[in-house]
Amino acid sequence: MLRRTGIIGTLIGLFALLLWAPAAVAAPATSGCGVLAPGASAAAQSAIAAACAQVDAGTWYTWSGGHGDQPGATYGRYDGVDEASRDDGSRLGFDCSGLVRYAYAQAAGSDILNGDASRQYYTTRAAARFTAAQGEAPLLPGDLLAYGSSADLHHIAIYLGAGKMVEARQSGTHLMVSDVRLGGDYFGAVRVNTGAVTGHVFRTWGTGVWTKTAPSVSAGRVYAFPDATSIRVECQKHAETVTSDGYTNDAWAYLPDYKAWMTNIYIQGPAWLDGVPTCA
Repeated sequence: MLRRTGIIGTLIGLFALLLWAPAAVAAPATSGCGVLAPGASAAAQSAIAAACAQVDAGTWYTWSGGHGDQPGATYGRYDGVDEASRDDGSRLGFDCSGLVRYAYAQAAGSDILNGDASRQYYTTRAAARFTAAQGEAPLLPGDLLAYGSSADLHHIAIYLGAGKMVEARQSGTHLMVSDVRLGGDYFGAVRVNTGAVTGHVFRTWGTGVWTKTAPSVSAGRVYAFPDATSIRVECQKHAETVTSDGYTNDAWAYLPDYKAWMTNIYIQGPAWLDGVPTCA
């Protein structure tokens, strides 16, 4: 009787330990999608979880998918070029930037990355940026990997760690986990700040307004704002006088997220921006 009681007590004790033991970190699903390296913020982990849930659900890539009034899967449309996209209008899913938008909206609780791949890479919410030359070494899970040129970033994906990323790649496929592609037209990466936006934030106006490599209309083009866009301004200076759309101004603003300049004519506010320091 004493022996039986001892066994029962031991079993009860083991059961209690199982109940109170800390939960193990969830392993990636069978798709291989999940946080695959240490160092990710809680928000980045949440964004990855949201994207991976769509992978595990077998969600389709759809051209223009995920760009409705609110973040989430939408029916796509034919892109006018790729025959595989002819079925996108009948498929509920995401394109590359639609998936990134949804994942970080789930993580942040608000729609912080609305827009295409270029706008997401050049976001005012950048906590850090990395060039293509830096490779994979500085990256953490949740960082966004961009592909294309400074003037046209055509693809974006979410880094998972261990040489993997989750992406909405192309019509005719489901969302997937892929090997990170660091060659070709890999442009660089950005780490997303889901907290308060820092710096001097303004809004542009106009359409097709180019940023420049130097404060001059003849300088090289970097990126054209398709329409009104939120930007961070680091500093401003007097440089080449510009006359456009009925305004004349010699003030230029430096935009750190673009590593480029733009005339203050197309920044909403006074000709000389309030509170912004003069560039050294």
